Amino acid sequence: MVSPPRQLAFRILSRVESGREFAVDLLEAPEMAGLSGRDHRLATELVMGVLRAHGDLDRTIEEVSGKSLSYFDCEIATILRLGIFQIRYLTKIPKRAAVDEAVKLAKLARRRSAAGLVNAVLRKCEPAAAGVPAGDEGEDASSEWTRRAVRSLPAWLAARWEKRFGGAAMAALARLSLETPPTVLRVESAEAREDVARRLALGGIETRPGRFSPLALIVELASAGRTKSPRSGGAEIEAPRYDWTKEGVVIQDEASQLVALLLAPRAGARVLDLCAAPGIKTGQVAQALARGGIVACDRSAGRLRTMRRLLAGFVPPEVEVFGVRLDASAALPFGVEFDRILVDAPCSGTGTLARNPEIKLRLVPEDLLRFAAIQARILANALKALARGGRLVYATCSLEAEENEDVVAKALRDVSGLRIVPGAELSQEFPGLRSFFAERDFFYSRPDLHAMDGFFAAVIERVS
Repeated sequence: MVSPPRQLAFRILSRVESGREFAVDLLEAPEMAGLSGRDHRLATELVMGVLRAHGDLDRTIEEVSGKSLSYFDCEIATILRLGIFQIRYLTKIPKRAAVDEAVKLAKLARRRSAAGLVNAVLRKCEPAAAGVPAGDEGEDASSEWTRRAVRSLPAWLAARWEKRFGGAAMAALARLSLETPPTVLRVESAEAREDVARRLALGGIETRPGRFSPLALIVELASAGRTKSPRSGGAEIEAPRYDWTKEGVVIQDEASQLVALLLAPRAGARVLDLCAAPGIKTGQVAQALARGGIVACDRSAGRLRTMRRLLAGFVPPEVEVFGVRLDASAALPFGVEFDRILVDAPCSGTGTLARNPEIKLRLVPEDLLRFAAIQARILANALKALARGGRLVYATCSLEAEENEDVVAKALRDVSGLRIVPGAELSQEFPGLRSFFAERDFFYSRPDLHAMDGFFAAVIERVS
């Protein structure tokens, strides 16, 4: 019998490979909730690890088997990826166990005739140093890890990043795309952060303040998404499964928090949040607003329902949030102007590969221009709704210029009365964020520079 976590990991990976579903959603399925803590952690590690290392695993399949990847049907390729990931990336799993479980999976998937092939390929695969090499493992181990990390990226994306950021930065971004990103919490206010940290510590959850966001607490993880506290006698909890809402906090990366902070809403302001679902930034803006109204829009009715559930209990009583279903790339229906507008545009997501590893499998160069066209329409529509003296923040979680400064330049080219707020001004308004404005007047965060997701933001104001 195949172990439950491997069986579930295989099913989830097969669904991700065959459609547009995302692992983070499938990992919330009821059958996952039925696993023990240990099995849940293994299934999660297998799914996310295989997706993060997908490119390297495919190259390894071809090298070890001597056959093109197209030779294998989808199910057998997925089984081989699972097996190779355990052999080459997870040091605590014996090679024998990884091979045996993969052979059982092949039989379970009714590919009995391929079981021998799976066995032969995996037995040829040699274990390698797993994880990020420690300082005493030497240059060879570090070079091997970097080689595997770079191979995990789409070749065209690695080439783009090398040209734009340089070889060392590209390699660093590749390595970070293989790692489990930190669990970052957002508290209601800067004043509440210390209180929340103390309360969490009493419950056995250790945190540390974020480096840049006054609202951020970073959960101290022991391994595989668990947090360990000396005060709780070493007891562990699983960060992704923990109900953080009961602590009055939400999971939100520090870069995402900083982008929402740039909006700087004043009490009583009229706010428009386009592309708002699932509502993480909407909630942050509502808490900063204290009093006023937010029109939160999304094209998906289901995502708007998710947003309403998430915002329950987080929105101050004097702030009204109106959910509106609309396509922001079409003309906006509002007959009023807004003091603050947040455009968290749909994008390629290349700044979040560790959190959303499916991007490595699905993104192609043509997608950048497709996203840019949508983003340009959304931004142009949003600018028409910006009141005099108002501020708009255009943001993406992409590192690609086509989706970022190029979109902003195009939107402002033929429109008068608008200005991009200079980075020097924003650095004065938000002390401590100077390093994020290194690229002209735009906000840029990068995983390798700031230990957070990659985000872009432009702050635009209407002056007349």
